[in-house]
Parts: sequence; C-alpha cells; structure tokens
Amino acid sequence: MPTLDRQDNVFVLDIGDGENRFHPDWLASVGAALDEVEKAEGPRALVTAATGKFFSNGLDLEWLGAHADQHESYRDSVHRLLARVLSLPMVTVAALQGHTFAAGAMLSLAHDFRVMRADRGFWCLPEAEINIPFTPGMSALIRSRLAPQTAHEAMVAARRYGGTDAAAAGIVDRAVTEDAVRSAALEIAEAQAGKAGDTLGTIKERMYASALAVLRGAAG
Repeated sequence: MPTLDRQDNVFVLDIGDGENRFHPDWLASVGAALDEVEKAEGPRALVTAATGKFFSNGLDLEWLGAHADQHESYRDSVHRLLARVLSLPMVTVAALQGHTFAAGAMLSLAHDFRVMRADRGFWCLPEAEINIPFTPGMSALIRSRLAPQTAHEAMVAARRYGGTDAAAAGIVDRAVTEDAVRSAALEIAEAQAGKAGDTLGTIKERMYASALAVLRGAAG
C-alpha cells in the first residue's frame, strides 16, 4: 500500500511495489496521504514514486468486474484523484521507474513534471486496444497536458513510448538512468518547493479550469 515520507521540503509518496492498480483501498490510502501533504505549511513539494516493475497499471479491472454496480462511484473517485493532483497548491513530480499505463499514465500527467527511466519501461494509453473508451474527464486531462499531435497518437494509436521517445514527445521532462529517476525527481521538487501556496493553487485552477470542471462534475 502507499506510504508517505518527507525529505526536507519534499514529500515522497511511494504508491507501492506491485502493479499499483487503483483499488478502492489504494485510492483511499493515496487520498489520506494527500490530506497530510495539503495540511503542511511552508515550502513543500510532492514526488510520487513507486518501487519495482510498475509505476502504475491504472484501473483495477478485476475489482470493477466483481463490482459492476459500483462503476459510477469508482469512476468518480478516480476522477477526483486526477483533479486533486492536477490542482495541488505545490509543485508535483512523478518519478516513473517502471511501466506507466492507462490511468497510471493519466495520474503521471496530472503532475507538473515527470521523470522517466530511459532504458526500460513504457508509458502508454492502451484504451483503444483494450476497448475501454476514455471518459470525458480523462480525455480533457490528457488533452490539457499533451501537445495535440502527441495526444492524438497516444490516445488513438495507443503507442508505447520508451523513456527517450517520451521525452522527445514532451510526455516526460527528463529520461534518465534507472538509479537517477527518484533523485532527479527530488531535485526538481526541491528547487520548486518555495512556490507552494495559494497563488500556485490559483494559477493551476485557472490554467486547467476546463479539465478540472469535467473531472469534478461530469459523468460519463
């Protein structure tokens, strides 16, 4: 399950060492960690990281299959997480040490910056291949964070991007060696920690107003 640590001005949220799918218990644990981060005062930033082969494989399809009657509430909880990370009043950095797929890739896009391992692992939105359409909120998030041609290729062609290709496409900000993923993310976060506060929160709310409105309020 996710754990939260703090290194000087940077909170480090480790979302797990498995596939880190969005099980309801996982979502609740991440939410509780973000509560603690938001309550903190002074300079601060957030690094979201993981351990092992995956950053996140996204939605917990097995749980969804067994709880079809809770589909809407589950979808809404995922939307709330994406909106919350997108609008956090501090700089956020995703450290992508492993495969980052589907809603896991969307979670990475909700962060301000992304660092990815260059030599192994893929970033991918496979929904077109697995016959699960993007919700309007997910589409709005992706389109707000990627260049139009990159968003089109990622969403329609379900391209798998390695770290170097992801950096070239503007999906991630840096592609680095395996042992440098977390340290590079921490470096970015620490340098930006002084920007935390209401002004930054307002900037994000206005910059991503359209996507946030859909994520927070729309069904489908």
